[in-house]
Amino acid sequence: MKYFVGAYATSPSAMGWDAAVESEYYNQLKGYSNIKGLEHPFVGKLHGEDDEWFLQNISSDWEFVFTCVPGTMAAIGKNPNFGIASDDQAGREEALAFMAKARDAIAKLNAHCGKQVVTAIEIQTAPNRSVAHSSAEALKASLTTMLGWDWQGARILVEHCDTFLTGQKPAKGFLTLREELAAINDVNQALGANVGVVINWGRSVIETRSTSGALDHIEQSKAAGLLAGLMFSGVSDQDTEYGAWQDTHMPAAKAANGTIGAEGSLMTEAEMHACMRAAGDVPVLGIKLGVRPKDAPLEDRLGYIRDALAIMDACNN
Repeated sequence: MKYFVGAYATSPSAMGWDAAVESEYYNQLKGYSNIKGLEHPFVGKLHGEDDEWFLQNISSDWEFVFTCVPGTMAAIGKNPNFGIASDDQAGREEALAFMAKARDAIAKLNAHCGKQVVTAIEIQTAPNRSVAHSSAEALKASLTTMLGWDWQGARILVEHCDTFLTGQKPAKGFLTLREELAAINDVNQALGANVGVVINWGRSVIETRSTSGALDHIEQSKAAGLLAGLMFSGVSDQDTEYGAWQDTHMPAAKAANGTIGAEGSLMTEAEMHACMRAAGDVPVLGIKLGVRPKDAPLEDRLGYIRDALAIMDACNN
């Protein structure tokens, strides 16, 4: 099998943009035969630093899944009411304007490649409920608007992030999975659409404070007929370099046959395999890994990617 890699999270440019180092990183990724393509961050334009650099350094064989979470979190930092699920009309309209820019960036990438290379876009149900108001009704309104746009074949997927729970500080604090599933189901039925759900392993575990939470969210989404993706991004319950219950994309723990791993990571080989078996065949499957320390060498960064993909391959052998 081949997988999507959220390469931006593992980037060697974490301490500051370096085009030469980033080019070497991309060149190394092109040599991985089990990489299907990139989970690509949308921050308001095609590439956060340089659109032309990006277009010249991608592989002609890659597919892409856009993720709007980096741009969404940056926007929330400026306007807490920002979000496609916001009950604040101005905040919701600002989020829709942001999504329209994502649509245009998808068109730009497809045009450069001369074919459809963007298979999906992951959107998140901001705002953070600990500081702003949101609802499934607002999400339905936003989805209805977005489904009227030309996405050039890219499927709209709602990536579930941890929700706000009383007495627990959220990492994201977005809608509940139950609300997302209900809203998506209503919109799909009304419009004959095909919006789906992506489960991010780490964010589901952060929400539930249990590794079983990711499995439960997979099963809920699958039972609703909406599961379309599973992205592995780890977390720890310990005070590690990655923080406790923090959405820092902690790599997997070292596997039995692995060479590198993150000590204290709850995302073990066994947990990943259980979730892959539960999810079955989904169009979006991959990893998104952050690395600590932030000045870690490129060799280590590539090692975490290589070993995480090897864990996934082992489940399919």
